[in-house]
Amino acid sequence: MAEHRKAKANLGTDPIGQLLREQSIPAAVGILSIIIYQIIDTIFVGNWVGTNAIGAITVVLPITFLISSVGMALGVGGSSVISRALGSDNTPKAWLTFGNLISLTFVFSICTVTFGYIFAEPLLKLFGGKGAIFELAYDYYMILLTTLPFLAWAMMSNNIIRAEGEAKTAMVTLIIPGVVNIILDALFIVGLGWGIKGAALATAISYFCCGAFTFWYFTSGRSSIRILAKNFKLNFAIVRETIAIGTTTFVRQGTSSLLSIVVNNTLFAYSGELGIAMYGIISRMMLFVFFPVFGLVQGSLPIIGFNYGAKQLSRVKETLSMAIKYGTAICLFIFLFIFLCSDQIIRVFTNDPQLLNMGGPALRMVFLAAPIIGIQALGAAYFQAIGKALPALLLTLSRQGFFLIPLILILPLYLKVLGVWYAFPISDTLSMLVTLAFLYPQWKKLSQLQEEI
Repeated sequence: MAEHRKAKANLGTDPIGQLLREQSIPAAVGILSIIIYQIIDTIFVGNWVGTNAIGAITVVLPITFLISSVGMALGVGGSSVISRALGSDNTPKAWLTFGNLISLTFVFSICTVTFGYIFAEPLLKLFGGKGAIFELAYDYYMILLTTLPFLAWAMMSNNIIRAEGEAKTAMVTLIIPGVVNIILDALFIVGLGWGIKGAALATAISYFCCGAFTFWYFTSGRSSIRILAKNFKLNFAIVRETIAIGTTTFVRQGTSSLLSIVVNNTLFAYSGELGIAMYGIISRMMLFVFFPVFGLVQGSLPIIGFNYGAKQLSRVKETLSMAIKYGTAICLFIFLFIFLCSDQIIRVFTNDPQLLNMGGPALRMVFLAAPIIGIQALGAAYFQAIGKALPALLLTLSRQGFFLIPLILILPLYLKVLGVWYAFPISDTLSMLVTLAFLYPQWKKLSQLQEEI
């Protein structure tokens, strides 16, 4: 217990640069492991099952992540509450919050999975599962759905592990499903020839292993947060605060799922199954190259939340400023990498001549505004960390909900499939400007509050 208390106290005393590295690098590595197994999944099915199998995975993943994002949203909301509780030395509130999170995750994940089973066919068609893609998508989806409650639990508890300051354990939580999935992909798809069902089974087993590891962590005595039966009883104030903050994450994933519906159906209308497969490759590359930024976002959350709760506002400002500088530098490097290597990247996923011809230019168009993406992501995360639910929600909605989806509906009417690709950099630019408009007044307010303390 003393070791855990010391680890948490370091969030308020260690140099910010050191903390960002300690928190962000493990988070980035964990996120990278998840992204890598998604990419390798796509490579396996693209080369051993076919182009339509890439389209099937592209259709299914937004649905399954929408269902499992219940746990992620609760985890992000709860971790904000727990970080600030730990910062103000209120351990009972932290324990009570975690007990409430367990109850909420169990109820919500069971309800959403049940809904997913009942409406499986219309959901798949809504998300673009049409033509030759539908049957493959259905097989993949029905196997994956079974283990989504384990993923929801793992995503919730992983955020709480990070809120404790245990960044390395949180990293291991995300590495486990990646390693399991890659090994089983090779066995089930290549070795046993099980095709798309093998890919689904590999992913499902990896979700179970991830959930089992986090359960072991909290029941082994390694965590400073205890699971007590009395804390399962819902506390209205904590539930309200958790859901208010976590709604931002759920809305983000919900908006991402809505985006998938719009993009997949638009691409199917203008370029058929090929367009959906192309977007599947692009979306995975977007996740892959931006993993350091995602790590910065995850790493900065507990530092900002802890110090905001401890009223150390100079450290809050320093964390936000340093994270944005690091994020912008990383995004600039990503921009250069994509523009220099786009054609070679596409060849890793497929040998389909049509996809190879379409892929390079599409990838470059989507990444035109890459250097400024870090500002928007870190700005929205800041408001989540300090418990400001409404600004966090608005900034989360700005890129995909307010700008990207409308642009994808409008631009293809004039530019056809090119309109889909150009919608991405335009929306990135507009949402970055909105984020700056929110952050500037907040920065001035932090300075004023700092003078008053």
